[in-house]
Amino acid sequence: MGRLSAMRGGDASQTENLIDVDGSVDDNTAHHITSGSNSIADGAFNNASGINTVIQNTGSNVLIQNAMIVTVDFVGGPQ
Repeated sequence: MGRLSAMRGGDASQTENLIDVDGSVDDNTAHHITSGSNSIADGAFNNASGINTVIQNTGSNVLIQNAMIVTVDFVGGPQ
């Protein structure tokens, strides 16, 4: 425990996080396209844990951007 205690991170400072997603879909064409459907069935996340993300696409010429920042603050702990 002593070795991990010395590696403890964090202090009173503030952390700034930035995600810059700036994609574009320009000048695209789609001809004779058949788009499908999608769904999430009952119980799809029954055994899931943590942070889960679902991204679904039913079209053409689609830009999908996804970003996530997770900040975990640990308080308390051994002194």
